[in-house]
Amino acid sequence: MNNKARIGAIALAAAAMTGCASTNNNPRDPLEGFNRAMFSFNDTVDTYALKPAAQAYDTVVPNPVQTGVGNFFGNIGDLWSSVNQLLQGRVEQGVSTFMRVAINTTFGLGGVLDVATEARLPREKSDFGQTLGKWGVGSGPYVVLPFFGPSTVRDTAGLPVDLYGDLWTYKRPVRWRNVGSVIRVVDRRAQLLDASTLLEDAALDKYDFVRDAYLQRRQSQITGGSAGREQKEEAVKP
Repeated sequence: MNNKARIGAIALAAAAMTGCASTNNNPRDPLEGFNRAMFSFNDTVDTYALKPAAQAYDTVVPNPVQTGVGNFFGNIGDLWSSVNQLLQGRVEQGVSTFMRVAINTTFGLGGVLDVATEARLPREKSDFGQTLGKWGVGSGPYVVLPFFGPSTVRDTAGLPVDLYGDLWTYKRPVRWRNVGSVIRVVDRRAQLLDASTLLEDAALDKYDFVRDAYLQRRQSQITGGSAGREQKEEAVKP
């Protein structure tokens, strides 16, 4: 899915939300009727398309190659994380993340090898929704977006900025960008195979579990800063 299609999906979801408020009593989730429908849609897409692709990828692609793919796209994402950390006033972390990019790009074969982590520069992800939160913008209601999964009104507003801040968006030719985007999504889903299996086995209500985990994690990212480290991610996006 290209950026125009992605932003179109966001806009469609925003329009649909205006008429889908639920009468539930959860103040964090006044759109629960719409959100559960989107969660079910995403779960169906995951069950019949994304998860099987990720399982095949995990079976066929050797672990070192998977690690390299994850490192490569992680390195691209680090640059945008650095920009957001600087915008949040977290200058030390922003400089540290920029140094990650410089080290991994230069000495890590364009980011395929994560040399920076070995140099004690751990990855910390930041996005524009988090930046808006640091600037004092309230989260607004919880929202489940088609294809993108858990979000809030604030994070949804920041998502188009994140899409345009992603360097891979500008990769040419377009066919290679599209191929890389598919590999990126499948690789990311493959990393979550074990976690999603645990979720399916443990959660009585997957929707409630994912919502609560996402909101708690986002709040900790904004108030605590360092909670954004990838190894501490708790939310699973179906």
